[in-house]
Amino acid sequence: MSKSLARVQNALTKAGVLVQITQTPASARTATEAAMAVGVGLDQIVKSILFQGQGRDLYLFLTAGGQQVDLAKAMALAGQTLLRADAALVREVTGFAIGGVAPLGHLTALPIWMDPHLFAFAQVWAAAGTPHHVFAISPAALQGITSAVVAPFTQTV
Repeated sequence: MSKSLARVQNALTKAGVLVQITQTPASARTATEAAMAVGVGLDQIVKSILFQGQGRDLYLFLTAGGQQVDLAKAMALAGQTLLRADAALVREVTGFAIGGVAPLGHLTALPIWMDPHLFAFAQVWAAAGTPHHVFAISPAALQGITSAVVAPFTQTV
């Protein structure tokens, strides 16, 4: 088991959430790939989108797969100018590579916002630390274990 996958499993266990992590036969690096791999609609996939603020601070936006972060809305929530975080900084701060960033188990605590569109589903699927591992969870449980603030920050792609 990779360190990233183990960190996600440990975070889920510590939060008292019993879910099964699924290894996908093909890549689940993108929301489209993940939806195809587990046989759900695109909006049931939780994208972990990271933006960099001033300095090296990162901000995480948990977004429904068919939605896109509206940068102006995201900046209003963060209270500062945001830029897309680069891959090296994402790995350094979260411990995950882009394409496998989980919503929890980060090396550093991050401010997290959650897309209200995710609550349209009984179950959503999120990355489990690698581009080949995902887990299903209720949106309410995901919000609870991540302490994400639910706020409108998206636009339809």
